[in-house]
Amino acid sequence: IVMPARLTHLALPCHDLDATIEWYQRYTPLREIHHRQDSEGAVAWLSSEDHGMVLVFIQKNDADEPLPILGPLAHLGVSLDSTDQVDLIAERGNQDGCLAWEPKLEPDPVGYICALADPDGNLVEFSYGQEL
Repeated sequence: IVMPARLTHLALPCHDLDATIEWYQRYTPLREIHHRQDSEGAVAWLSSEDHGMVLVFIQKNDADEPLPILGPLAHLGVSLDSTDQVDLIAERGNQDGCLAWEPKLEPDPVGYICALADPDGNLVEFSYGQEL
C-alpha cells in the first residue's frame, strides 16, 4: 500500500527530563513545545521553529540511570552555517564535559563535524557542509 507519509518524531528515554530539556535547548535549535506529567512519568516534546521533526523525551518514574540509545555511531544530526559554529559548539561542549568527537573534516558528503553527548550519553552530531 502506497500512502503519503512523513517522519514526525523520534522518541527516546531519559533519566532526567529537566536536564535533557536544558541540554537540548542549550546546544541545539530545539525548544520545548509540549510537556506533560502523569502517574507513570513525564514527557516533553522538543522541536525547531519549522516543526519538521519532533524529539520526544520520556522519563519513567523508575528511570534513575542514563540509558544511551544513540551511540557509538548512531546519532542525531544538526546542520550549522559555518565551520566556526562547529568549532564554537565543540569548545562549549568541551568546557561542559560533553564533547564526544573533536571537530574534524571528513570526505564528502560528510563535511566538517563534531559531536556532543547529551545527559544520557546519546550523540548529537553538529556539521557544516553536509548537504542533505
